[in-house]
Amino acid sequence: MEKALQSAAPIPARLLGRPFGPEQLDLVRKQVRLAQPANRAEVARRVCRALSWRTPGGAEARMSARVALLRLHRLGLIALPPPRSRGNNENRRLGSVPAETPAPPWLSCRVEQLGGLRLEPVGSAEEARRYRGLLQQYHYLGYSATAGAQVRYLIVSEQGVLGAMGFGAAAWKVRARDAWIGWDQAQRRCRLHRIVNHTRFLILPWLRCANLGSKVLGLAARRVGADFRARYGYAPVLLESFVQSDRFTGGVYRAANWQCLGHTRGRGRNSRRHTPAQPVKSVWVYPLVRDFRAALAGAPAA
Repeated sequence: MEKALQSAAPIPARLLGRPFGPEQLDLVRKQVRLAQPANRAEVARRVCRALSWRTPGGAEARMSARVALLRLHRLGLIALPPPRSRGNNENRRLGSVPAETPAPPWLSCRVEQLGGLRLEPVGSAEEARRYRGLLQQYHYLGYSATAGAQVRYLIVSEQGVLGAMGFGAAAWKVRARDAWIGWDQAQRRCRLHRIVNHTRFLILPWLRCANLGSKVLGLAARRVGADFRARYGYAPVLLESFVQSDRFTGGVYRAANWQCLGHTRGRGRNSRRHTPAQPVKSVWVYPLVRDFRAALAGAPAA
């Protein structure tokens, strides 16, 4: 069995942003063998301790570890215990999404007329279900589960729920962003967690409210750093977002004082080829602190 696993696929050179090789793989395999109870959660816990996989806030990176271990499993390099509930991940992602419901009447107003406009962090199971359902029904990309540090919000006012937005892990490598920051590969590897990606932004389609999007982006910029610190023990210093150029102009980001740095090449985050595989997107950023470059690259802020 061990020989079959060793010849299954090349060993990744990096995993969870850290160097990885035969020595680390042997440690992972040992934890798989020793895990009691023999389940994937226990394997992830043991691997985090054996390889010192921790979040920037110091907690064990168990969710990210489970994603990394699943990658090794699919490459044939390890054999994880079977999942305790078949299709459980799929059920969490889509099984609790409510059936499509009729849209309420169209609402047209000025943003000043939306009393109590605020962002409500998604915390309870019911809020998470609502968040997933809104994205699955009304966002053109739908809903997809993500691992790693993230915060999610429902956009609400006295009129009810107006939309949803989510923030998560930054893109690993973006030419326009990285050149603008001025950091090197080692700095990016150590400090990438200080950038947060605006992964989803939904204003419900029956709303017509000028400047609502930029107003909500302003609310997010004022609280997302504190929410990350409270949950993960560190605060981001820069927000990023990627806007699909053939669908949107990015005007809502421009109105909220975000800066456009250029465009992606359309390769996607895991591309190994030089030909476009994804839609080209414009790259937008918003500093959360004045000295963000010092925090990211150790250089004085411009």
